[in-house]
Amino acid sequence: MTGTDYRYITYEALEDGTIARILLNRPKTRNAQNRGLLVELDDAFRQAEADDNVRVVILGGVGPLFSSGHDMGSSESVAERTPGPDQHPSMVINGGTRVGAEKLMLQEWHYFFDNTRRWRNLRKITIAQVQGTVFAAGLMLMWACDLICAADDVMFADVVGTRLGMCGVEYFAHPWEFGPRRAKELLLTGDSLDVEEAYRIGMVSKVFPRESLEDKTLEFAKRIAKTPTMAALLIKESVNQSVDSMGFYNALNACFTIHELNHSHWAQIHESKYPVAEPADGIPDWRTAPPVLPLVKDQPSAAPPNGAAAQTPSAR
Repeated sequence: MTGTDYRYITYEALEDGTIARILLNRPKTRNAQNRGLLVELDDAFRQAEADDNVRVVILGGVGPLFSSGHDMGSSESVAERTPGPDQHPSMVINGGTRVGAEKLMLQEWHYFFDNTRRWRNLRKITIAQVQGTVFAAGLMLMWACDLICAADDVMFADVVGTRLGMCGVEYFAHPWEFGPRRAKELLLTGDSLDVEEAYRIGMVSKVFPRESLEDKTLEFAKRIAKTPTMAALLIKESVNQSVDSMGFYNALNACFTIHELNHSHWAQIHESKYPVAEPADGIPDWRTAPPVLPLVKDQPSAAPPNGAAAQTPSAR
């Protein structure tokens, strides 16, 4: 497969091929992740990884949102899952012909979990370029990248707890990215985190005006691309292995299993075997759910120590 063969993404070589830019290209669905998109994305990442001329990979999305998460029911997604001429080939491999919890567990392990973990360990430096509200599985794609450039109006939210009765997405990096208590709060409420707070806690690398996000991200990527490739890779590997030594890798594995237990619970209590919560279980229908609310930062005002003025980063 080459860049011109992709249906759901775009792939372009920039700066004499030293930078590869991959864009999710389903703007009508707010770049919801159907199976075809995820398989193409894996192919594109592998293409960039195999190209020794590529030093940095940018991952972005066409349209108003980087990604609205997993595709829950577009006509394309339904056709991919349904036996027939439009069924995606991946639906009948990697556990697709098994039954019960085994089928869902194996399919999600291959196409939602292990692929994301593989992208996190790509042998190139990766930069997420995000705009709009980044929902649920959109966080997975973003968090798999080494660096994150965000538009100044971005919000981040995982609503699967409040809208699907799930404990989070398959690649469960939330405590590592948000911090443990903030992760619990955001998952239990479905509230969103604004880009300023995300920058403050170190989840976001750079914040740029929405209208210049693409250009500024490319400028940032060009800076990173100047670093010798061996040094860049070993910097990435040193940080990743440090976090893995703290338990990140094992925590991902454990939480994926918990995620599948959550699916199994709903499948067991529903006659339809539907593996997520339904309105009868006490959640709003995700199709008509109320808007996501911003996190309310209830905290007392406090003067800066020694009367110093509060410092806000002016150049990010």
